[in-house]
Amino acid sequence: MTEIVNRVANSSIATINLEEGYPKEERIIFDLKPFLFQELILKEKDFRTALKELSWDNYSNKWVAITCTADAIIPNWAFMLVATYLENVAKGYVIGDLKDLENFISEDFISNIDFEEFENRPVVIKGCSDFPIPMYAYGRLISLVQRHAKSIMYGEPCSTVPLYKKPKG
Repeated sequence: MTEIVNRVANSSIATINLEEGYPKEERIIFDLKPFLFQELILKEKDFRTALKELSWDNYSNKWVAITCTADAIIPNWAFMLVATYLENVAKGYVIGDLKDLENFISEDFISNIDFEEFENRPVVIKGCSDFPIPMYAYGRLISLVQRHAKSIMYGEPCSTVPLYKKPKG
């Protein structure tokens, strides 16, 4: 009887699964709209007082997008002031919308990958994830792993789509 050998498991192929370790903490919006007078004007003194009295525990260990959904002109310092309160509370934050936040999370996560382990190795970027990984993350991943990998494929190790092969020489 012939033994079944898993050639994929025994190969030098390295698999990158973005879903493993990708931050899954809650993403929320900090909207400046409720802090505006008649949803139009930011009164500095009232705004500062409201921020001091706010329960910042609601943002603990969450990813936060600081934005304003009102059609008002808000000075840059207002968004930055909110950021100072979130600094030691939130998991992370951006001044922008939820898409900006997700791109930031992707960048933060991917920048911590040690790409040296993929040096001159075939790499499979795993597809099919249960968690929504943004396209930005895949683009950023390719830009960093391509410098190291011998080849890059997308999908599952048993069924991949070739994306890149390092030129010889």
